[in-house]
Amino acid sequence: MAEEPDSTRRDNRIAVMLRHHEVERFYYDEAALLDSHRYEEWLALFSDDAHYFMPIRRTRTQREMDKEFTRPGEMAFFDDTKILLAGRIAKLKTGRSWAEDPPSRTRHLITNIRVVKDEGGRLEVESNFHVYRTRLNSEETSWIGSRRDVLRPVGGSFLISDRKIFLEQTVLLSRNLSNFF
Repeated sequence: MAEEPDSTRRDNRIAVMLRHHEVERFYYDEAALLDSHRYEEWLALFSDDAHYFMPIRRTRTQREMDKEFTRPGEMAFFDDTKILLAGRIAKLKTGRSWAEDPPSRTRHLITNIRVVKDEGGRLEVESNFHVYRTRLNSEETSWIGSRRDVLRPVGGSFLISDRKIFLEQTVLLSRNLSNFF
């Protein structure tokens, strides 16, 4: 079998680096939308058939690690469609969302972004996050974890069609879980 020319390999590496940069930029822009409470714009980053899922993490023995996280259809912190996310956002705007009045201040730090599969019309991306939230004058909460997303390239950007959020915590010490990841 003939080896591909150096120029082809270089072009492929450049294409991979450009795609990775586009994905990173997308996530950094998404974090900025959340931190500035621009939730409708954030929601527009999701496809109409999107699934947003945060399973519950349980402490398991070494031989039961396959049961560490609940699965779709089981108990979860979030098991939402785009329509349900829109309902949560609408509630925030009513002023009757006691958990967010006054609004929290958040900072979403997204790191270790890895495109693990790029199949033309579908990207599988893994990333880590640290979401820091302050409320009122003295409440502070941090959530740390990872996300597994499926992105679809659309019009020079991406749409999130599936997001799975995996927290490191097994017990949430916060008073509520009213923010987005």
